[in-house]
Amino acid sequence: MTIHVSPESCPALVLNADFRPLSYYPLSLWSWQDAIKAVFLDRVNIVSEYESIVHSPSFEMRIPSVVSLKTYVKSGTHPAFTRFNVFLRDQFRCQYCGDGEELTFDHLVPRSRGGLTTWGNVVTACSPCNLRKGNRLAKEIGMIPRQSPYRPTIQDLHRNGRAFPPNYLHESWMDYLYWDIELEP
Repeated sequence: MTIHVSPESCPALVLNADFRPLSYYPLSLWSWQDAIKAVFLDRVNIVSEYESIVHSPSFEMRIPSVVSLKTYVKSGTHPAFTRFNVFLRDQFRCQYCGDGEELTFDHLVPRSRGGLTTWGNVVTACSPCNLRKGNRLAKEIGMIPRQSPYRPTIQDLHRNGRAFPPNYLHESWMDYLYWDIELEP
């Protein structure tokens, strides 16, 4: 029996050649079109498929739900410095009060005092804490970050990303992901 589901609701989980996801947060997903294109270009192996079928006048195939790269992609040791990666390093929590709302990032040594935008000088802060600190040093007003800022590794971000599973996880993906969650029936 063929189940008719919109192909747009059928993303493919992308695994490296060692069968680990390329990333956890955001989860490494491709659209069904990109997955099928990679199959035809012989860049991936199909590991699992949806019940849904796509077809043209001369061809049909089941939509891949899990693909693995044929060539191992070595990830860098250290991720790029981005706002998102700072938030992920700090687990989407203000490093002063622990809140997870209205997040910004704060320079421990303010830029107005010569502070640089680097891993070692930036922490996640909620807007109220960032405004309260202003252009002062954190230690001047007793606002000490819960965690000292550091340059994370890719593994640090993968580990932290596992704490934030996406809203949608297909059952065929579960053997390759490492979250402690229950799937709804």
